[in-house]
Amino acid sequence: MAFPKSTAFSEEDQRLAVIADALAHPARIAILRILAKRGTCICGEIVEELPLAQSTVSQHLKALKEAGLIQGEIDGPRTCYCLDPRSFHAALADLNKLTAGMKKDADACCA
Repeated sequence: MAFPKSTAFSEEDQRLAVIADALAHPARIAILRILAKRGTCICGEIVEELPLAQSTVSQHLKALKEAGLIQGEIDGPRTCYCLDPRSFHAALADLNKLTAGMKKDADACCA
């Protein structure tokens, strides 16, 4: 019998899955690097730095925003994007919890 993910998995695990999904595309990683370097950026400025169409960049920005990794503030006809440091810190904390019990010995996997 299947269970809805909202009850079968913890909120922390669901949050990590959303973040992992958002980070699973190299274009999104590139966008995050651009935003980290610049602080804030308009979509058109991001498009200038990537070999992607504006519509594709917009789709990636939407996915990053839905995952909570970036924020977008409407400024007239443009949207100004920036990283959301609180989400990054929360994701890092969740990852640290996930790996807290990890064995340090690389050979311990099948031993």
